[in-house]
Amino acid sequence: MMMIQSAGARRSAGRPDRTSPMASIRKALVAAWERNPPLAVVGVGMVLALAATLVGLVLDPRVITGAPAWLKPAKFAISIAVYSFTLIWLLSFIRGHRRLVAGIGWGVAAGFALEMTLIALQAARGTTSHFNVATPFDAAVFGTMGAAIVVVWLLNAGAAVLLLRQRFVDPVVGWGLRLGLMIALVGMALAFLMTRETPAQEAAAAATGAMPIAGAHAVGVPDGGPGLPIVGWSTIGGDLRAAHFVGLHALQALPLVAWLVGRFAPDWLSMRRRVALVQIAGVGYLGFTLLLAWQALRGQSLIAPDGLTLAAVGALLALVAAGALAALGRVDRLPRRLFAAR
Repeated sequence: MMMIQSAGARRSAGRPDRTSPMASIRKALVAAWERNPPLAVVGVGMVLALAATLVGLVLDPRVITGAPAWLKPAKFAISIAVYSFTLIWLLSFIRGHRRLVAGIGWGVAAGFALEMTLIALQAARGTTSHFNVATPFDAAVFGTMGAAIVVVWLLNAGAAVLLLRQRFVDPVVGWGLRLGLMIALVGMALAFLMTRETPAQEAAAAATGAMPIAGAHAVGVPDGGPGLPIVGWSTIGGDLRAAHFVGLHALQALPLVAWLVGRFAPDWLSMRRRVALVQIAGVGYLGFTLLLAWQALRGQSLIAPDGLTLAAVGALLALVAAGALAALGRVDRLPRRLFAAR
């Protein structure tokens, strides 16, 4: 029996199924909710918080430590949203530990929600959130934020242990996830270097008997001075936020490297060598993160590296290049090629 198609069906026949962007976002949010409800709620909540902070940036003219009052909450909203959704995806690879994974999700979500609430509260009050110990209330806020982040760090460390024990069908992806989370833990831990009192703060406390601010982002210069657009990293002194930022985003960067290796590596490259390439990328990324921290601790601006810093960058690049050549199996052929070129 002959089937008769409608005109619309005939027009759509043979065409690829194109899902609208909103439908794709809705589908992704539903999947995130099914995998980890608390982190999904926090991720969506941070998007809504970002919208509120953008309104604040337009309507509120106040300035805190040289920056618009609502700029810091806006940056944290973006960072927490990206981290939450990435962690949902990462935790989905862990098998056989349902309650433990659920506990990690709930704990990280609670820690992030608490930190963002306190940051927004202090911005609304017109004062700083980090390093602020001027009053008992401010000190309690800062101490609570610190405790929350310690809990978040420990829970992420637990997730890293689970990933190290997890067997992956694709070991390239597995190592991208493991290294991404472990280096992110290093980046997160670098923030604790900012909580140390600066020499200027110690001197002021000795002279006045009071220390309203304990800790700083910048090294060698006061916070709130000239900085790079948006991020605010100091352009006249060291700034630990650069290393903190780069380290945290290993959570996205290393899985991306793993995907690129899996997608574009030549067929002749063995799985063992593909894994080695991802591991070398991880070593290079970790080295760069630590190099940025070292540069900042020396009181040197990110945009004004001295000869020693440039030499360290060159050594790191040479190490990564040599490792990549070794992984590709090209080191033994390199001398012959150079000799032939002469």
